[in-house]
Amino acid sequence: MRHVSLREFRTRGAKALSEVPSGETTLLVGQNGPAYFLVPVMGDVIKQDKDLRLAMARASMRESWQLAEKVGTMSDEEINAEIDAVRASHRLVAVA
Repeated sequence: MRHVSLREFRTRGAKALSEVPSGETTLLVGQNGPAYFLVPVMGDVIKQDKDLRLAMARASMRESWQLAEKVGTMSDEEINAEIDAVRASHRLVAVA
């Protein structure tokens, strides 16, 4: 993984990234340590974005349940059902 300083990225972003091998993840590093990952997009961008959002939602829900002292009691099916319910309520609000 390549490290690129935030300052270098701001001043010469395209050139800094052109030196990174194709397909390699880049870590942008600031004065206070690591700041951002730049992850190359390959293949179906829509599917990758959907998968990433789903993983983030699952992680968030697990964290919420842990705070409520229900550690690890939700299965993936239950998490998916909760996500589907929230999506359905968002669709209803958007239509109204």
